[in-house]
Amino acid sequence: MAEITFSSAQKAAMVEQIQAYFEKELDQELGQFDAEFLLDFFSEKMGGYYYNQGLNDARTLLDDKLDTITESFYELEKVTEFNGKY
Repeated sequence: MAEITFSSAQKAAMVEQIQAYFEKELDQELGQFDAEFLLDFFSEKMGGYYYNQGLNDARTLLDDKLDTITESFYELEKVTEFNGKY
């Protein structure tokens, strides 16, 4: 799996969301260092699951689109004596 990197702004936004979640849902203040540590932990341990699911979703979407395109080719076929459609 290719390493996924985020910009400083993206990482800062994720850290802020973690801090806000802890404050709102758990009534705990979480410092920036702890929130970054938690983000890094979940990214390393759980990120692969989300990444793989995203790939599977994209593959399913692509397969569906390719099936539609393939069906369109069959619809464009002309009737000939060789394909059994008189």
